[in-house]
Formats: sequence, C-alpha cells, structure tokens
Amino acid sequence: MSLSSTASWRLSVLMPVYNEEGTVAQIIQDVLAVPLDLELIVVDDGSTDLTASILHALPADPGDRLKIIYAPRNAGKGAAIRIALSHATGDVVVVQDADREYDPMDFVPMLDQIKAGAVVVYGTRLSPEALRLNQEGDHDKFYLARRLLPILTNVLYGTSITDEATCYKMFRREVLLSIPLRCERFDFCPEVTAKIARRGYRIVEIPIHYHSRTAAEGKKIGWRDAKDAVWALLKFRFFN
Repeated sequence: MSLSSTASWRLSVLMPVYNEEGTVAQIIQDVLAVPLDLELIVVDDGSTDLTASILHALPADPGDRLKIIYAPRNAGKGAAIRIALSHATGDVVVVQDADREYDPMDFVPMLDQIKAGAVVVYGTRLSPEALRLNQEGDHDKFYLARRLLPILTNVLYGTSITDEATCYKMFRREVLLSIPLRCERFDFCPEVTAKIARRGYRIVEIPIHYHSRTAAEGKKIGWRDAKDAVWALLKFRFFN
C-alpha cells in the first residue's frame, strides 16, 4: 500500500508475550472484540509459566484472525515484535502488550488518525488530556523516567511527543518494514522512535486509557530498561 492509499486499512496487532498466564487469554479476547478488520499475531517469547499451555488450549477464532507463534527461547520484546511483524499482512500495525495495562478499544481512534493521513500514531498516557482520562494517575516508580524520556527525545530529535515509552505505537506497515530494527529487549521503543524521527516522519499522539500494574502483579520492566532507553536514544541519534 502506498503512503497515499486509502485501501482496506486492515490492522495487524503484534503481541509479544512472556510469562503472562494470568492475562493472556483475556487480552486476546479483548483484542479480537475490537470492531475493526484486524488480525492478532501472538509471539510466545519462550515463556516458562503456563502461558504456552493456555495458548495451545485456545479455541480457533471463527474468522481465522489469530496467529500464534512459539519462539524457541526468550529473546526479548524487540525480537518478538520483529517475529510478529514478519507474519503481518495488514496495511497498519500496532504493538500490544499482554498485561492488560492498555485498552485495545483505543485502536479505533488511533486508526482514525492513520486514515486521516498520519503515518505514525502513538497513544499517550502522559498528555494533560490522558492524565485527566486516567484519574487514578500514573505515579508508579517509573513515572519520572516516563516523563524524562520524551524530553530527551524532543531535545535530540526535534519531536514534540509526551510519551516515548508507550506500548501503543501504530505505523503504516511498509514504513515499519523499511526501518532496520535490531534491539532485542524493551529498547525497541526508543530505537523505533529514534529511527522514525530521523527519517522525518511526524509522530501524532492521541490520549489513551491506561492502568499501571505493579511488579507484584507481573510488571517486568526495570531500571536497567530505563538506562538502556536513554543509551538507545543517544546512540541512534548518530548511528543507525
């Protein structure tokens, strides 16, 4: 599909999964309930809990919209996203975590932005409107890092975003395929943001729903990932 096309706008949802036995079945159901023409590509990234067993036991989707891929070992979120992307057939792709912190119904207004001409759309948790939308706030221990990363991004790349680390990143598929992605872990986020910005694409943001979970509830990102994100933003400013 060319960048100017207004074709079918099929959405490919890329879902990396690692040790999410408590949420994976429900989040798949949530995604498939979104009223869009979509496919869901789940990559089990070498889970060591019951995630793979749960995925194997899922009933077939009547519309054949669900693809499940089992990676032989845990390689990281970025690696799993690349695997999912290689199986995507939609005009547009979006990343979906399996932990249910995000609401897939937000795909609808995000895709509306693509239909209106955007090439890249991020769902922000941190704009004033998003903070009003999510009234419980977003003040876990990584809140400061989430605030600092977009500031660093804007300084380095001349962007004007409020939430660099958001999971909800939506792209026209051919644009994402044109970018050489190499990061294996959570540094996928700063890598793709940096490379999108360096290529001159404008990142459109819309507010989304968000409910943060704690480490006790299974949150996996840590301070190492925050440091890796800073390093990735600095590195990709000058190197590809």
